[in-house]
Amino acid sequence: MKLDEDRCYRAVSARDSRFDGVFYTAVTSTGIYCRPSCPARTPKRENVRFYAAAAAAHDAGFRACRRCRPDAAPGSPEWDVRADTVGRAMRLIRDGVVESDGVPGLADRLGYSTRHVHRILVDEVGAGPLAIARSNRAHHARILLETTDVPVTDVAFAAGFASVRQFNDTLRTVYDATPSALRESAQRHSRRTPRTSSGRIELRLAVRRPFAFEELLAFLATRAVPGLETVRDGTYARTLRLPHGPGVVALTPAEDHVRCVLELTDLRDTMAAVTRCRSMLDLDADPVAVDEALGADPYLGAAVLATPGMRVPGHVDGYELAVRAVVGQQVSVAGARTTLARIVAQHGAVLEAESHPLAAAYALTHVFPEPDVLAAVDPTTLGMPRSRASTVAGLADAVAVGKLDIGPSADRAALRAQLLELRGIGPWTADYVLMRATRDPDVLLATDLVIRRRLDAHVVATGDDDPTTRWSPWRSYAAMHLWHLPDTSTTERKP
Repeated sequence: MKLDEDRCYRAVSARDSRFDGVFYTAVTSTGIYCRPSCPARTPKRENVRFYAAAAAAHDAGFRACRRCRPDAAPGSPEWDVRADTVGRAMRLIRDGVVESDGVPGLADRLGYSTRHVHRILVDEVGAGPLAIARSNRAHHARILLETTDVPVTDVAFAAGFASVRQFNDTLRTVYDATPSALRESAQRHSRRTPRTSSGRIELRLAVRRPFAFEELLAFLATRAVPGLETVRDGTYARTLRLPHGPGVVALTPAEDHVRCVLELTDLRDTMAAVTRCRSMLDLDADPVAVDEALGADPYLGAAVLATPGMRVPGHVDGYELAVRAVVGQQVSVAGARTTLARIVAQHGAVLEAESHPLAAAYALTHVFPEPDVLAAVDPTTLGMPRSRASTVAGLADAVAVGKLDIGPSADRAALRAQLLELRGIGPWTADYVLMRATRDPDVLLATDLVIRRRLDAHVVATGDDDPTTRWSPWRSYAAMHLWHLPDTSTTERKP
């Protein structure tokens, strides 16, 4: 990602928070790197260096500013937009693939050699995969140090470090402080209630403004499956399938952040849980860029003006979303919720209320069924037409045996082709999965009944042959605006 340094410096001079996380500003005279909106005095132009990733600044010998905390900025929207190898690599690293499978595992997922993956990341981002993963681990370690009283040694391994020595060295490099010093500083400045050593973590997720969180919560509330998720008093809560055990999250969006309360079986799942929550709420989007593009359109302009900062809801589990999309084919949203609630109650793992008090507080009882469980279920017992039930079982089997990788880091074109090869999955379902599970920003869902009706009416009224071409690369956001138009009939089916 090539940075326009003159434009970057203008953003720093204006302390423009829209660029937080898009690039980082390093000051050679102090050895510190900051977010563009840092309130400190603007450095001289000749003393400034710009980096596309925090890891690149670390590799160049800079440490994170303790005032603006650049590592806590929203992630760059670049990596969700890009469908190329670099974009996929950044999403895989963010998902923790380097911690679980190493750089060879990352390269294998991408289909290239480790040397080639390292080279393209250094060329585009300024740092290799190990450095980027180390930067992510340091950030999550700081979260655990500042929000829990878990022993420092346990924090090291929970954040993904291979040894305590590596953990200590990394935090000295990134923050110029020891783990104990970071914890002591947080305790001196914190006004929150005392923390406990349990698996509960409370943190604030950064978000770019504007943020249409009320529309986002309404979307999730309409589709909430009883026992699995709920929306109550402005909070979205749900259970999570995580690598080391089930978890529960409660997310309370506000205009400039999201309060996130996590209850984890194993603290090693912190990185995975936070990443999935950010994806669910589309927190790394660039709403200003999206609104500027769509707001200038004669058809969508009024909708964008009425609802700035619209988000495309993602999901915490691509496999779960795909199953839900199949179940919802040709039925109402309410009907799909009823069927899914029955499937979850019959085949999902039960959460023990004693060990998950957050789940008990929100009446959450089950985790979504594992792929191998649904693959083995008799389709006739799923409470839906046999053909659709067989599609659910076939989809679950493909995920269980590793034929399908449904998630933000998937190869979008290949995944769409694989989904369409499954009997019972058509273009609408495949595109819906791409839009929400892979975070593809340019999916229109042109076969959706509501969207098609809106577009046909527009063409008839204005003679505008195809307005969708000028909405690229933000057609997923255009679809959300079309679904939210106020004249939607109650008989229209939305996914």
